[in-house]
Amino acid sequence: MGKLDKKRILLKIGSNVLTKETNQISRGKLEDIARQIALLKDKYEFVIVSSGAIAVAKQFVDLESNGKPINVKQALASIGQPHLMRIFHENFWELGLLTSQCLLSYSDFKKEESRTNIKDTINVLIENNYIPIINENDTVATDEIKFGDNDRLSALAAVLLDVDLLLIATNTNGVYTKESIDSNSLETIKETSNVETLKNQIQSSISLHGTGGMVTKIAAAEIAQKAEIETWILNGLTDNFMVEALENKSKFTKITTK
Repeated sequence: MGKLDKKRILLKIGSNVLTKETNQISRGKLEDIARQIALLKDKYEFVIVSSGAIAVAKQFVDLESNGKPINVKQALASIGQPHLMRIFHENFWELGLLTSQCLLSYSDFKKEESRTNIKDTINVLIENNYIPIINENDTVATDEIKFGDNDRLSALAAVLLDVDLLLIATNTNGVYTKESIDSNSLETIKETSNVETLKNQIQSSISLHGTGGMVTKIAAAEIAQKAEIETWILNGLTDNFMVEALENKSKFTKITTK
């Protein structure tokens, strides 16, 4: 727990949320997120896991390559990452919020020394009122593109940083029942501790920009649950989505610990 016993939230923002399901990053959405953090910062401290580097790069370049598609994605991520951080910095700075960049790869979580180093570094950043913005180090790693839009990374970071709550912002009002998807009536599963039930309900789908879909979000929630961290899957496309969820004024899925 941070200073003054603030609760620690890890917010994972997918590409579909950052772009508001368009072909470019939405400054309005980043402003909305920054505004909410500014409102909540007296009670909560934040760590962000952000996708979107590839989406940003696509606004600027169309790479030509005879290489593997994965290398083109890695190259796009390399071009997009500094732009993504600049847009975060500009929007957060205007509201008096400080940001920092942390690029991690899955191998970092496997070594005890690097795990300790990540945790200590991020704790120093938070103690000094910087919001760590984590992304996968795409230039050297292929896992994100394989596993799904940083969902797993967010869960591993949540466990390592001992957060109180994992928020996964996506483009749905949480997890819908299979029956309601089939009948196109979209009913949200509000709360459960049974991850297997959720797995049975979801239908595999890939979002427009993200590579995740609900399968990887449930897998992330399962990782968090094993560490006794609650996960909320909520609709990041709506304005004020975190504040409304924390005040229980919106529909979202709460995956509680056993």
